[in-house]
Amino acid sequence: MKKAIGIDIGGTKIAAGMITQSGEMLMREEVESDPSDREKMFARVLEAVEQLLKKTSFSLADIEGIGVGVPGKVDCENGIAIFQNNLPWEQFPVIARLREQFGIERISIDNDVHMAAYAEWKVVQEKRNETFVYVTISTGISCSIIQNGTFFRGAGFAGELGLIPVLSKANDKENRRLEQVAAGPAIKKLAEMELQIDQISTKEVFGGYVKGACDYLPVIEEVTDNLAQGLYAISCLLDPHKMVFGGSVIVNNPFLLKLIKGKLRSYLLPEQQHILRQMSISTLKQDNGVIGAGLHVFGRS
Repeated sequence: MKKAIGIDIGGTKIAAGMITQSGEMLMREEVESDPSDREKMFARVLEAVEQLLKKTSFSLADIEGIGVGVPGKVDCENGIAIFQNNLPWEQFPVIARLREQFGIERISIDNDVHMAAYAEWKVVQEKRNETFVYVTISTGISCSIIQNGTFFRGAGFAGELGLIPVLSKANDKENRRLEQVAAGPAIKKLAEMELQIDQISTKEVFGGYVKGACDYLPVIEEVTDNLAQGLYAISCLLDPHKMVFGGSVIVNNPFLLKLIKGKLRSYLLPEQQHILRQMSISTLKQDNGVIGAGLHVFGRS
């Protein structure tokens, strides 16, 4: 059974997993990130891998390679993390540093959302004659597109769904970037404004809505309407065959998908409505980034 190590690097945490060629995760370890310094951040990555190896019966000699998912813009060919808004790794040579540390030649790198999308497509959905879109709704909002088995990258920054402007009713009917009005921090800020309170967590907002508290209804209505507008843009541009959602906001609150579909239906023409039947929430959940990074070692798009 061939195995690889998958690493999912974020501004809050770093997860490392031992992944089989079929996408099974044998073991997972997680450590906190340290984005205060580029070398301290890299040291945390090494710590995650070392902890993973300690808890398994495998050594570096037993694995095929290492796959790494990094936020932001990535130079996949040269193994460089080019730009991130939550890490101190501008132009950081991730692959070269990992090779130097572990002595492994087969190391691959890609954007973290691409890695998560690859897992969803490869493990659950794999079809090479379709357009597949993975959307993550979490601290940020982004998407990854797999067209006929290959990532659509544009000039390197394709899929930044969170940058698409939508008409926000809660912000004096201004056009705002989707991420600013529908991601986790935006939900918290909107709730504080609507409820006129100083502090509330995103989790508390969704909890209040589920319990039927009327005060939270305008917040959820606004957020789902904004998301529907952004998804309508994707639908018009790509007309995808399938769309899978991940990220903590929607994975932890799956009722959102039904609400989003209801609002999206009002935008879609009859010829576009097929996507409503092909929208689903990730079954791999928070593990898809690690699994996708590991699978990337065996064959990439």
